[in-house]
Amino acid sequence: MSQPDLFRTPIKPWNAGRLVGPKAPLKPKHVWAIRQELKGARRCRDLAMFNCALDSKLRACDLVRLRLSDVAPGGALRTRSTIIQQKTGRPVPFEITEPTRSSIEDWLKVRGARSDDWLFPSRNRPGRHIGTRQYARLVDRWVRLIELEADAYGTHSLRRTKVALLYKKTGNLRACQLLLGHRKLESTVRYLGIEVDDALSISEQVNSE
Repeated sequence: MSQPDLFRTPIKPWNAGRLVGPKAPLKPKHVWAIRQELKGARRCRDLAMFNCALDSKLRACDLVRLRLSDVAPGGALRTRSTIIQQKTGRPVPFEITEPTRSSIEDWLKVRGARSDDWLFPSRNRPGRHIGTRQYARLVDRWVRLIELEADAYGTHSLRRTKVALLYKKTGNLRACQLLLGHRKLESTVRYLGIEVDDALSISEQVNSE
């Protein structure tokens, strides 16, 4: 070791003091609490985005690029939609539940008529959609509203929430795979944090039916 190395200031790891690894999905009581906070604050855009994130189970890059025509072509709100994922190029279907349709309807009244087709347009960049960093900051703000540890949650928490509940209730990995748009079942297993042997056992049962 050279003499200068002995006195080099140690570099602080980027994740020092942070919780790293998969972000936890929200529990039903968390979802309810965040919705109530956003409703009470009349944050129409945030509530619509929160609900869309839960229903669509999309990655941040796909959620922020949702278009009005994806959910309400011609002004008529859909009950289901399908988009092509940026990461995989694969189509992924999702439901648009009644609470989400209601919150989108309220948001569209505030959004008003625009020349662009973005469901969540940027407030600072005309003609552009909201960015992924801003979406991540919003998620951080939402979980802090109900006094959750922000470092334990992120945009993937919203993506995982409904599929985690689906798997817990049904054990149907194939359904989770389709809703997440994963190419391989192994990806879904890792994403949900399921033991491999348990996953394969459940998958065999589903395929044999």
